[in-house]
This record gives sequence, structure tokens and C-alpha cells, in this order.
Amino acid sequence: MAEDLQISGNTKEEIYQSIIPQIKALVEGETDITANMANVCAALKFGLNFLWVGFYLIKNNQLVLGPFQGPVACTRINLGKGVCGTSWQNNEVIIVDDVDAFPGHIACSSLSKSEIVLPIYNSNKDVIGVLDVDSDTYKTFDKIDEQYLTQILQILKF
Repeated sequence: MAEDLQISGNTKEEIYQSIIPQIKALVEGETDITANMANVCAALKFGLNFLWVGFYLIKNNQLVLGPFQGPVACTRINLGKGVCGTSWQNNEVIIVDDVDAFPGHIACSSLSKSEIVLPIYNSNKDVIGVLDVDSDTYKTFDKIDEQYLTQILQILKF
């Protein structure tokens, strides 16, 4: 079955609001989390024109690259390293307006200028990974992104 994402809205918030029901429809009834993560990456990259959207999952006490859309990425990230490892370690959403100003930033792509990273929780509320979204412009992310990306992670039901 062919799927086609329909983007509508003029603001970032309106675009998220148009994408979220479509993401729900894409993942509804699909039990494979990898397939669902891949579709979420594609929907966010295409819908909001982000540079990079991807998941890192905790395996053997490292974040290991999962499904993503965008330029090639770092494969493994240690606890407390870079924005992703810091989000994991501190169990918090991190919004970075200028990645070059973030202490210890891992430059997987020189095109990345700003970033948001959200912890991913399983049903027991344990952190099992992170969602990482990068932009090629400064100051892209804010509380609107945090709100809607959090909703999308809840749809995935890890």
C-alpha cells in the first residue's frame, strides 16, 4: 500500500498538527517498532524539512544508531557525551540553539547548526534511547517542537 504524507499549515505548529494524525495512521496496527520509527523519521524530515531526524537506542550502555533520515550519522554515543548522551544521562529534553556552543558537541555533520534531543521511555518509564532532530539553521527548535515531538514519541509506545 502506498502512503503519501499531506502537509498543511503555514506555521510550525500547524504543520505538526497536520502530521500527527497521519503518523498515528501510519503506526496504527503495526507492531514492528523499527518500521514505525523509520516512518516517523521520514514524516518529520519531509514534513518539517529538518536536516536530520533519527533514533538512538541504548544497547550495552551506549546509544546505538537506529532508524534515521538525513546525512550519515555517528553510530555510537557514550553516556554523557554530546547532546544525545547528555540528554540520556540527565533524563531531560535538550534544545540547543547553536551546536558549536554546546560543550562536548559531537559533530556528526558539519551542516548541523541547532538540535533538539528528547529521551525515549518504555512503559516502565525507563529511558531506552533518544530522538535526535537537527537543523541546518540556528535557533530552529523551541517548546513547540518539544510539545509535539513528545506527543509523537507517546504515539510510538516503546
